[in-house]
Order: sequence, then structure tokens, then C-alpha cells
Amino acid sequence: MEQMKTGTTTVGIVCKDGIVLAADKRTTAGGQFIVRKDSEKITQITDNIAVTTAGTVSDIQMFVKLLKAELKLRAIRNGRKTTVKEAANLAGRMMYESARQYFQSIVQTLIAGYDNAGMHLYVVDIDGTAMEFKDYYTTGSGSMLVFGVLENAFKEGMTVKEGEDLAIKSVSAAIQRDVASGSGIDVAIITKDGVKKAIPKKFTTNLV
Repeated sequence: MEQMKTGTTTVGIVCKDGIVLAADKRTTAGGQFIVRKDSEKITQITDNIAVTTAGTVSDIQMFVKLLKAELKLRAIRNGRKTTVKEAANLAGRMMYESARQYFQSIVQTLIAGYDNAGMHLYVVDIDGTAMEFKDYYTTGSGSMLVFGVLENAFKEGMTVKEGEDLAIKSVSAAIQRDVASGSGIDVAIITKDGVKKAIPKKFTTNLV
């Protein structure tokens, strides 16, 4: 229920040539009052990994800072790039330790990236659970609406371009019905060449 109160819609879609992440740009207080209309809910944390975030803003900011720092230290110590699985496991451990504290953080994240083993999409829940999905996943207050679109339209072997269009369509559907989501859409595409932000200009003008 706490996750539903925070207000956000994020989605990750696994394609044959990459992974697409998308998220709305609205930040709310109590799910009703709009605080910001230009929030960044997709963050690049390494050259080959990006995350989406849903939850309490202060917890998100601290989580992203710590995760980026820990992954950079791990890469220096190991002398190689961190795998997506290692990043997801580290995030899960951070969540697990926080959930066992008296004041637990409220953050749910999608972790997507490319490594020597291929493309990977993980969801890390507030209790520390880290699970990999081979097709798609969505988080936030608009996720139930997004699942409906994805269940109907997702196809195995989609290209990144098809995945981008579907991700935008999915978040747009949530924006139309979920008052805590809105104010535009951000998109990031992860391929073997790294993380690239995309700007879905043709979709932003009609979004509430």
C-alpha cells in the first residue's frame, strides 16, 4: 500500500537488441499534490547499467548515490565492469538491510543493463527481493494499467524501436488514469553500446 501511495509509473521491456526503460516525470506529495513536473526517474549508474526508481524521494536520492558509489568502488577493486546481476544483488542487499531497520526506506527499482552474458532486467523490491524478468516489468502506482497494455501488446523478439513505442504507449495509458503519474515521459535505451536517453517529443505535448 505504501508503494501505491508514492505515485509513479516506470516500465522496462526486454528486446532482441536491447532494453527500453520508460518513466513519467511527475513527483507528488500524498499522491494528490503535484510537487514537480520535471523529475528524472531514470538514472545511469554505470556505463552499461541504468535504473528506474519509484518511492519516497529522499530514499531514492540516497539509494542512487550509494549504489553508484558502491558499484564504482567494486569495479576499481575487481578491475572489470560490474555485471547486471552483481548490481541487482547489491541493490537487493541494500534494500534488505534497510527493511530490517526501524525506519525502512521505500524504494522499488528496475535495474537494466548489458554485460558479457547479454541483456538483463531485474526488479528489486523494498524487502530486498531481486528477480530477473526475460520480457518486461513495471512499478509504481500506474503499474496495473501498464501491465494491461504489456500483456496484450508485448511480443518476443521485438526490436528496440518497437519496444520504445510500446513503453511510451504503456506509460501514456497510466498517465491517462493515474493522477499521480504524468507531466511527460523519459525513455532510456540500453544496448551493447551503452545507455542512451531518448526524447519522445511526439508523445509529450498531449500528456497531462
